[in-house]
Amino acid sequence: MIFATRFAPSPTGPLHLGHAYSAILAHDMAQAAQGRFLLRIEDIDSSRARPEWEAQIYDDLAWLGLTWEKPVLRQSARLPAYRAVLTRLWALGLIYPCTCSRRDIAEAASAPQEGVAPAFGPDGLIYPGTCRHVPNPASPLPNAVLRLNMARALAGLPDPLTFTETGAGPNGETGQITLPHAMLLSEVGDIILARAQMGASYHLSVVLDDDHQGITLVPRGQDLFTATYIHVVLQKLLGLSTPAYHHHRLIRDEAGKRLAKRDDARAISLYRDEGKTPSDIRAMVGL
Repeated sequence: MIFATRFAPSPTGPLHLGHAYSAILAHDMAQAAQGRFLLRIEDIDSSRARPEWEAQIYDDLAWLGLTWEKPVLRQSARLPAYRAVLTRLWALGLIYPCTCSRRDIAEAASAPQEGVAPAFGPDGLIYPGTCRHVPNPASPLPNAVLRLNMARALAGLPDPLTFTETGAGPNGETGQITLPHAMLLSEVGDIILARAQMGASYHLSVVLDDDHQGITLVPRGQDLFTATYIHVVLQKLLGLSTPAYHHHRLIRDEAGKRLAKRDDARAISLYRDEGKTPSDIRAMVGL
């Protein structure tokens, strides 16, 4: 199997130093292994994706000296593949429609033990299962939120699930990471696989796209470490291979806050305009 990494930005704003670090790291890993470096545009959220931001992604990465295989995969071209998998999971009784609002979830999650803070997982508040036992209609509702029935999904899978970590999680987790079923049920729960107006959630699309592109190592920030739990479940459930993961440190500002796209002062394009070089950017992110 050919070593392959990827960088998968969303065209919803300018790339910042955190993106530069992740992209350069993935690119350098692929080059060191004489492997493949792929770029994927995660434009599944059509309400926020903009062609001008996509164009700037290409410009910024090329300026940094990165090269990638073409053509570039865009998630918006993969909607039929996502829908086919959702149809398959629906037929197996592994997903169900959810009509709960965020307020509904917050109230239900805190109701059993009043005064006890609701538990949070990789997708926010852990879903309390309100819609889990409502009989499914004959087919998925148009534009419905669809959730994975985690208990049913895990019933036919090994316990524990595992994945290989070549970097480190937020608490130093590395090597073989084990995911016991009991932990997945209590700390992850029934996560969303399809969102209204988007066709598929980030979790489903990223798993299917990584497999489609033959990715063998996924480099990404430590903030996504627990999201990997979800991705491993889906990989095992769908019979896909599980790549190795390399969770890396986050680039933070002077106050220790993780950079976000709203931090325009740290956009790569602005550093370019100020006369910085790609070598300067590498030094700034510690590469």
